[in-house]
Amino acid sequence: MRKLSFVGRPSALVAGLLLAVLSHGALAEERPRIVAVNHALQYFAERLGGAHVEVVFPVPEGTDPSFWRPTISDISAIQSADLILLNGAGFAMWIDRVSLPRSRVFNTSRAIEDRFIVTESITHSHGDGGEHSHEGLASYTWLDPTLAAAQAGAIAGAMAARDLAPPDEVFANLAALEADLEALDKAAQAGLGAVSDMPMIATHPRYQYLAARYGLSITSLEWEAGAAPTAAEMVELEELASETGARVFLWEAAPPDDAMAATDALGLTSVVFEPMAHAPQEGDFLEAFNAAIAELAAAATTPPGN
Repeated sequence: MRKLSFVGRPSALVAGLLLAVLSHGALAEERPRIVAVNHALQYFAERLGGAHVEVVFPVPEGTDPSFWRPTISDISAIQSADLILLNGAGFAMWIDRVSLPRSRVFNTSRAIEDRFIVTESITHSHGDGGEHSHEGLASYTWLDPTLAAAQAGAIAGAMAARDLAPPDEVFANLAALEADLEALDKAAQAGLGAVSDMPMIATHPRYQYLAARYGLSITSLEWEAGAAPTAAEMVELEELASETGARVFLWEAAPPDDAMAATDALGLTSVVFEPMAHAPQEGDFLEAFNAAIAELAAAATTPPGN
């Protein structure tokens, strides 16, 4: 009996499997690509588009995304994206120095410009980001969950209009995201209502929209995120704590243990409240935000020395 040979003649089953694998790979590669200028917008876009889109936040960890300087290859990758999500309110200064395709650039905060917070002029530098100024507008809009919901809604509209994901799925996902942000807002109102106007100090001016939404009194320093403070900075903090009567100290990023011990020695209760410009160290956007709110509420109601 002559043996059948399959060499050079794959069976229909094998051919079908091969076609399916290749098709899946092609579809994965062809997903619309969205670039976001901060993690908050990345999180919203991922929730809205799901597996239909690839959402990229190109800023390296440890670099302030507000003052990041993209390389030529970074710029090329951003320019080729199907949608480029800007935060507005002066966030991401690099966008003013780069030529971007106008038809694919979308400002997520245009509809909430009447709620922007004007800031004072403060000039300083961060690492290799060069000297810069905070004059103009507070830009961490998403730390007010109601503004975050408005930005998410704007992103949903932009994605649907460009057919980057099925519109019915996008808006169903938006409804779920809006419900989560509303629950976050209610939790923050309940947790922070008792500490309204209680003096606090923060390492950096990131929390203006959080403070405005929940009536918090936060005075900001200009410390490097996650870095140990200098002796001069510790003197400044001690004087500011005495002047304001603050008992809570907000760290933008977790500092070395000895740095936190030094601020605790001043009678301040430390809380690490990541502002979500980068992905949080633990959990997703909502989980980290909820955890920070709970920790802040607990710290603000804890008597000094406990």
